Amino acid sequence: MIDYLIGVDGGGSGTRVRLAQADGSVLAQGQNGPSGLAHGIDRAWIAVGNAVLNAFAAAGIAHPPLRRIAIGLGLAGVHNPQWAAQFLDQNPGYAAIALESDALTTLLGAHQGQPGAVVAIGTGSVGEVLYPDGGRREVGGWGFPSGDEAGGAWIGMRAVGHAQQVVDGRAPHSPFSDAVIDACGGHRDAIQGWLASANQTTYAQLARLVLEHAGANPTARAILAEAGQQIALIAAALDASAALPVALCGGLAEPLRAYLPPELLRRVVPPHGDSAAGALRLIQQHLRERGSC
Repeated sequence: MIDYLIGVDGGGSGTRVRLAQADGSVLAQGQNGPSGLAHGIDRAWIAVGNAVLNAFAAAGIAHPPLRRIAIGLGLAGVHNPQWAAQFLDQNPGYAAIALESDALTTLLGAHQGQPGAVVAIGTGSVGEVLYPDGGRREVGGWGFPSGDEAGGAWIGMRAVGHAQQVVDGRAPHSPFSDAVIDACGGHRDAIQGWLASANQTTYAQLARLVLEHAGANPTARAILAEAGQQIALIAAALDASAALPVALCGGLAEPLRAYLPPELLRRVVPPHGDSAAGALRLIQQHLRERGSC
């Protein structure tokens, strides 16, 4: 018997879960480290398990056997079918599991399963749309480092590129460039070492510096203005007619709002729920389809 439902939003920067009773009544939330599949299948399951453990602790409930829990997951990296298959194969014992991209669960949460589009901007970026005829389409989400325009890692890479030019003397120093240089080690040799070990999450941590300095620094401001244009391009590709509502989701959605073109801002609506809420909706739908609830 399934007594609890879990909705998981897992990306390159962290994992958030929503714990609910079998009827969908939300009990608590939990968090842990990254569970995007690019970080490794084992690591993803560990992060999910720890976040679930934290959610039960927050609810004051002893963690039940996994056979009494159904779990829906929206994870970054599911677009890679091999990773997705490996992740499902390593199910540690949940009674039921539904796995989709974090783009789809974000869409389900934002528009409560109704037609609309979302552009999710966090460590990475991706757009997803549900059309009135039930069709779906994804735009972007190609992953780090070749895609994910406007995401935190993309912004961070541009900040590092500017810092490299400053260290070389190809661009002038500024408080912005000095902050980025310091974050990456402070001098050329240290920056080389930083670059050798940097990953998507590491680059994304630099986005904060770009946001902090954009008000006073034209280079930082230009990086964010380009991010706004990239978000607009994703939205236009999702819905060329501009007829559907667009929700902006993810940790960088609100900070980047000021850099969006006015024509896109006119279509933007607040999301009803987040990706974890969409993941709960996903597992409920899965259970209904198999006749479990």
